[in-house]
Amino acid sequence: MGTNRHAQAMAKTNPKTNPKTKLRTTPVTYTNTSADAMRHYEQALDHLLHFREEVVPEAEAAVRDSPDSVMGNVLTTYLGLLGTEETGAAGVRGSFDAYRKRMRLADVTPQERMHLAAAASWLDGDLHRAGRILGEISVTDPRDVLALAVGHQVDFFTGNATLLRDRIGGVLSAWDRDDPRYGFLLGMYAFGLEECGHYGWAEQTGLEAVERDARDVWGIHAVVHAYEMQGRFAQGIRYLDDRADHWADGNYLNVHNWWHYALYVLETGRTDRVLEVYDSAVRHEGSADVAMELLDAASLLWRLYLAGADTGGRWAALADAWAGRHDSAYYVFNDLHAVMAYVGADRIREAEELVRDRETWLRSTGPRLSGVSNAAMTAEAGLPVCRALVAYGQRRYDETVDLLFPLRYRLHIFGGSHAQRDAVQKTLVEAALRAGREDLARTLLSERISLRPTCPYNWNAQARLAEHLGDSARAAAARQRAAEQASATT
Repeated sequence: MGTNRHAQAMAKTNPKTNPKTKLRTTPVTYTNTSADAMRHYEQALDHLLHFREEVVPEAEAAVRDSPDSVMGNVLTTYLGLLGTEETGAAGVRGSFDAYRKRMRLADVTPQERMHLAAAASWLDGDLHRAGRILGEISVTDPRDVLALAVGHQVDFFTGNATLLRDRIGGVLSAWDRDDPRYGFLLGMYAFGLEECGHYGWAEQTGLEAVERDARDVWGIHAVVHAYEMQGRFAQGIRYLDDRADHWADGNYLNVHNWWHYALYVLETGRTDRVLEVYDSAVRHEGSADVAMELLDAASLLWRLYLAGADTGGRWAALADAWAGRHDSAYYVFNDLHAVMAYVGADRIREAEELVRDRETWLRSTGPRLSGVSNAAMTAEAGLPVCRALVAYGQRRYDETVDLLFPLRYRLHIFGGSHAQRDAVQKTLVEAALRAGREDLARTLLSERISLRPTCPYNWNAQARLAEHLGDSARAAAARQRAAEQASATT
């Protein structure tokens, strides 16, 4: 696992920026944007592509310098939305609405009007329309890096694997491969390729992105996903260990990449190592408890919960963090991870209250939700999954199966990646085994093993199924295979 390297990486703070990074001078003039504001805007874009925390002060500096800058106001609005939190959206809604009231659409460029429309659509809850508008911008100006970066995240939040790939693939030919930002497009494209199942191509593309800029944490993230989906856990650990100086802290994606590290370690069966990563990097006393980090924490602990591992008092602390947020219906992908935390902490009442609250929200707002993306996400997939998680926590495994089985090919509706949604897929497998639904468990495990034959979890589950069926020889063979794969990962 590279324990020394791991410890050194977690101790490091405030990495230096890459001195070789260059900024591309945008070939367009933005409305009401001075030269100084433009410099701040370009620097903010660079930080955005690197997922650096400095993106916010640079974007705010652009607006301070040119309060009526269209793109400065658009960028700060996008930044408030990218965290998938209602409080973030509320924090930028007032300033964006005030700006739109005082500006004249006739004075801005068509491209800027489209950005304004995309930001307004997202603020109104229509992520899908925002993504479509950003896609239209990429057709007319394939070199608008803000439209590409934000649109790529919208595709992630809405679970659209094809657009994760093709939004970026559709502009690559319009870019000069020598452009300093071209590598970041490759990192995005690699993630889209991976989500569409092109694992080898995704790996190659992601490696090129990281070769161009070692601090391209999204490119690193894409390579990590490619290894995860191929069951190449040992290689994934080595890859992250070797590049820890470039991803392990100082950026918005570091917790998520540590989560990936922990998933690799989990395949070794070393839950102590997994909890070490959890405590030092995923969630600890210094954590900000933002939704995107809390859901990584819940997702990791849930996998340990499914395995019956002792996680100490971590569930209770995590449930407290979710409860302290007082989130209303905004993004159901966050909600289902809050439910995981409540169920894991044996606070079923709070999980049920969250489910009832979302049910009430859907009923009370009715037709007004027709343009709100989260409404369909919640009704069609999010709430059934939340109910299934509650049922699992109450050992109502047949009900869990009946809720999840019809959804297993539609979980992308509420966003996230294949790796993230696998926590739900594993819940279905575990419920089928515990409910004695052997035929279904056999089918599910055959699917998983055929797709990813190198995965200790899959083989251990296969061994349990064989034991249920009284096939001790097959159970022993499956356990042996799992042990061999796990030992190869350490």
